[in-house]
Amino acid sequence: MVEWKLPKLHTRVRFPSPAPDFLAGPCSVFGMPGKGCFLQLEVFWKDSGESLMKSYRKELWFNLPEKAAFVNITEEVDECLKQSGVKEGFVLVNSMHITSSVFINDDETGLHEDFSKWLEKLAPHEPASRYRHNLTGEDNADAHLKRQVMGREVMVAVTGGSLDFGPWEQIFYGEFDGQRKKRVLVKIIGE
Repeated sequence: MVEWKLPKLHTRVRFPSPAPDFLAGPCSVFGMPGKGCFLQLEVFWKDSGESLMKSYRKELWFNLPEKAAFVNITEEVDECLKQSGVKEGFVLVNSMHITSSVFINDDETGLHEDFSKWLEKLAPHEPASRYRHNLTGEDNADAHLKRQVMGREVMVAVTGGSLDFGPWEQIFYGEFDGQRKKRVLVKIIGE
């Protein structure tokens, strides 16, 4: 087996010995006859103390005066992306509270009103006595259920230093038990 190291790219190319002409006829790889040659390309990170991957973390804090609301946080997440310097990778945005959510959808007022009405039909706040969770002295069982439906987090691809959205997509913070401080985690990983 012949091994060539290409240190600038931190890659290794392996092929049977003696090295065949790349475009030439049949060769045997790992003892298996075949037509043409099989090359194994192995990419590795050189232990130079420098990481090729960047990691960024920020918490966004909210204290909404309403009991329930939707807030477009796309600009805040985009600003985090710019601060991170990541050009290719992923952004994770998640609510760090069990009565709020993060989701992706259209920024259209009528749709948000539809969400609110639909969620209230699925899990009405009143009567609070209908929920076993509220027997603990709390009155927010409906908020837990609404969060479960709307979701905890979103993951967005980063391409060319931008959030890689489809048409009309925006990131929202959904509050279902407001009037207190809550946070959303923005975690960005990539190159």
